Amino acid sequence: MKITWLGHSAFRLDFADKVILIDPFFTGNPAFEGSIEQASDGLTHILLTHGHSDHVGDTVDIAKKTGAKVVTNYELCMHFAKQGIENFDPMNTGGTTDQGGFTVTLVHADHGSGMSEMDVNYPLGPACGVVVKASGEPTIYHMGDTDIFGDMALINEIHRPDVAMVPVGDRFTMGGEVAALAVQRFFKLKAAIPCHYGSFPIIDPTADRFVAAMDGKGTQVIVPHKTVGVTI
Repeated sequence: MKITWLGHSAFRLDFADKVILIDPFFTGNPAFEGSIEQASDGLTHILLTHGHSDHVGDTVDIAKKTGAKVVTNYELCMHFAKQGIENFDPMNTGGTTDQGGFTVTLVHADHGSGMSEMDVNYPLGPACGVVVKASGEPTIYHMGDTDIFGDMALINEIHRPDVAMVPVGDRFTMGGEVAALAVQRFFKLKAAIPCHYGSFPIIDPTADRFVAAMDGKGTQVIVPHKTVGVTI
């Protein structure tokens, strides 16, 4: 599997005949490099962790242009249906769906989820993490935006992720030290990939705190270069 970080919490997964974008926040993302067309080339699926704008991002435009299936919580899917998206697969926390060649499971995340329009805030379902499983490929766990929580132990017991995308930017998610504690205490990962940093001035500019806290702990930490994929 080729994993490409596209800035902030956006990732692209390439394996077999599947191309997946997770949380495709490109327009207005100062950490995104390249073009949306390149990032979505060959796209088959879009997976969303929650309804905040820095994760929903360009989902509507990309889905309409590519026909890619959007997989996320029920409320977000209904929100997108009103915007003209027809190819979507609603689910909710704890559920698993078969996407033809891989499965998606939504798991708990300790965070909010919603949007604001005309000074009105409205919820868009639960905040989630996403687990992607495909035969012969590493099991991927994108934590979404989250704090540490004890039931991460159950997520590990049930899903046994090999690779996790870990939010480390602080303020809205775990900071580097707490994110490292979560990885060390609850998971047995082959690799941890930090994300949700380096995009906005009010969150950490680098993943250095996470890297330092993980030093010597036995888990490979991959600090990705934007738009350059890593094969795992």
